[in-house]
Amino acid sequence: MLSIPVNLGLPRVPSLVTSLPGPHAQAIIERDRAVTSPSYTRDYPLVVARGEGCMVEDVDGNVFLDMTAGIAVTNTGHAHPEVIAAIQSQSANLLHMSGTDFYYEPMVELAEKLASRAPFPAGAKVFFTNSGAESNEGAIKLARYYTKRSQIIAFLGAFHGRTYGAMSLTASKVVQRQNFGPFVPGVTHIPYGTHASLDYLEKHLFPTMLPPQEVAAMVVEAIQGEGGYIVPEDGFLQRIREICDRYGILMVVDEVQSGMGRTGCLFAIEHWCVMPDIITTAKGIASGLPLGAILSRPELMTWPPGAHATTFGGNPVACAAGIATLRLLESGLMANALQMGELLQTGLTQLHEKFPRLSLPRGKGLMVAVDLYNEEGNLDRNLRDRIIQEAFKRGLLLLGCGKAAIRFCPPLVIDSNQIHIALDILSDIFSS
Repeated sequence: MLSIPVNLGLPRVPSLVTSLPGPHAQAIIERDRAVTSPSYTRDYPLVVARGEGCMVEDVDGNVFLDMTAGIAVTNTGHAHPEVIAAIQSQSANLLHMSGTDFYYEPMVELAEKLASRAPFPAGAKVFFTNSGAESNEGAIKLARYYTKRSQIIAFLGAFHGRTYGAMSLTASKVVQRQNFGPFVPGVTHIPYGTHASLDYLEKHLFPTMLPPQEVAAMVVEAIQGEGGYIVPEDGFLQRIREICDRYGILMVVDEVQSGMGRTGCLFAIEHWCVMPDIITTAKGIASGLPLGAILSRPELMTWPPGAHATTFGGNPVACAAGIATLRLLESGLMANALQMGELLQTGLTQLHEKFPRLSLPRGKGLMVAVDLYNEEGNLDRNLRDRIIQEAFKRGLLLLGCGKAAIRFCPPLVIDSNQIHIALDILSDIFSS
């Protein structure tokens, strides 16, 4: 088994020493194909052996600049020494006891820190989970339990997970829903991010088929993730808050991908100065260990013992990693996300001016995306996919999202030199 030392000494720039995939990678891919689910999505044949900061090395010794962070998870970078030290220390004392039945300090400490930083006026109550999907499942239950209402409003383009409750909210790609119905009833989807959508909700849906007095929650991403890193129109999130207040609906904000410092704030909703009722988070909360959380205004989380629980959520080792992660985010990484995000968007804007088939960038902090267009001005998924493949061949790891977008969600430890390297690689691809 691979041992991850504190300092790996990986180069801070891409370094390719074999053809891709190399022989060791190819052998592992063949083994994987024989025994793992075909539902996994692998955009290119990367077989990772180790990582440090923004760099990862594959099993053949190729080193890549990672602009994916394990899908926006390793916000503190791969193998951050402080996170590794926290994991090692906690592992030597206690691996597991299940916080739903017993007490241990790391779970309490992380809950205290999250509660004190949540954008609620009087702190928060915290329920720990294993993942974003589980956080969203719990949020549905909590909203229905508290309001005694059944209906949920979600948004087209949303991704909230693939378990049944979360999948019922999800409306990102048809493959995520096809042949899996029936879904959890009572979910209505409307378009995301526009005032026209909210006009339709209030002027047409509420008076005709969706009584607002029966709606428990509106579940919204502050910035839509898998749907394309879509930033909503000005005033959109504020207006959702107003609608929720008017009808006694809970505003649930999914911060699974946009939270934990990625946009330069702990939670992206803070950019709009909007106070939700419930926040769901996961991904970057523990730098790669499986952990998620539901944060609510204290008066909402009134469900009794046994109403909702989890065996592994709030695992002591994951909580120790979460405490170290939060400390690192607040000691400079969120500020770096803002600075490097601005540099990235400036560079992508310059690329757009040279290569107009690349859109202007959008996003906040280090949650940034661009779209790709064909010569007729239509979104071009095939071009997007080819660029991602070409970037991999040049040592740059990217992922797509939305219809034809490339997302940039690197570890928040990325520096200006690495930003420029990524931009140079993209420029070379477009010039070839």
